[in-house]
Amino acid sequence: MLGLGRFGTAVARSLVQLGHDVLAVDERADIVQKYASDFTHVVAADTTDTEALRQIGAEQFQVAVVGIGTDIEASVLTVLGLLDLGVKEVWAKAISGKHAAILERVGATHVIRPESQMGKRVAHMVTGTMTDFIEFDEGFAIARTRAPSRACGKTLQDAKLRADYGVTIVAIKSRGSDFTYAQATTQVFEGDELIVSGPTTKVEAFCALS
Repeated sequence: MLGLGRFGTAVARSLVQLGHDVLAVDERADIVQKYASDFTHVVAADTTDTEALRQIGAEQFQVAVVGIGTDIEASVLTVLGLLDLGVKEVWAKAISGKHAAILERVGATHVIRPESQMGKRVAHMVTGTMTDFIEFDEGFAIARTRAPSRACGKTLQDAKLRADYGVTIVAIKSRGSDFTYAQATTQVFEGDELIVSGPTTKVEAFCALS
């Protein structure tokens, strides 16, 4: 993990919780000291210097996450340095569309725009009937929503939601129970929650049903 701002720290902590060893790097000595006991290894280094990356053993990792956002030059140079050292998978945070385009152009394997992605997610949640929304790629999404009235009292097969709305019901949750995988014979009741996937526009239209 290169860059221990809010985003980088959150990612690093989640990786540790998942059981992964994390080498956390930041150029600020006070930040390194602050998180010295939180991660597997915490090092102070200039990540824009390829030789500095080599000295801390960055080339030994298969995956690197660059959490540097506000300093675009440092972000790009860090990504280039990691790629030069042969790191196969480089995830990088971008703070704007132009920043994302530059990172993609120089070879970042994955580019993340957390503020933009979270903004879209919250917008869908506050303006519709969705209780959660994730757009995995351009044009495809998954959402959590209440079952529409037209489906209640029917099985998924009889409700014909996929045929009529072009979405797939992945799972269903009734009051007081956990989510279960949806099947054609699954009965839908008023108040049930659905996990719906499909083209973004179709998911949005389906979730707008009452």
